[in-house]
Amino acid sequence: MFRCAGRIATISALCLSIGLHWIALQSLAWTTMVIDYSKRAPLCRAIAQTFDGAHPCSLCHMVSKGKNSEKKQDLQSLAPKIDMICAPLATRIQRPFVPFEYATRDCFSFELGHSPPVPPPRSPLFLVRA
Repeated sequence: MFRCAGRIATISALCLSIGLHWIALQSLAWTTMVIDYSKRAPLCRAIAQTFDGAHPCSLCHMVSKGKNSEKKQDLQSLAPKIDMICAPLATRIQRPFVPFEYATRDCFSFELGHSPPVPPPRSPLFLVRA
């Protein structure tokens, strides 16, 4: 139950953060405008009046005001703020760079001319006499 509620809350928060609520309200406004205009005129003319921008309804005005107020808030929040708690240090301590040379060793070279290692002696416990 809590898992489902958490998913619904997360999806709702994401939809609101990308502005899906304005799209839904605008779609609702357009739908009601087409229905209202089609009562007085043919459907083609009703659709043309809906989307021409010259005949907005009250919901269209409310959606445009809401979008504009969000844009103003976004622009105001972009102003730089001084963070007094985590202010960067004025001077930085830089350690001197010391180059380090690694020893070169060829791991894949085979030494030629040496005999293979002698196998270790066998333990007397494992010797079996027939």
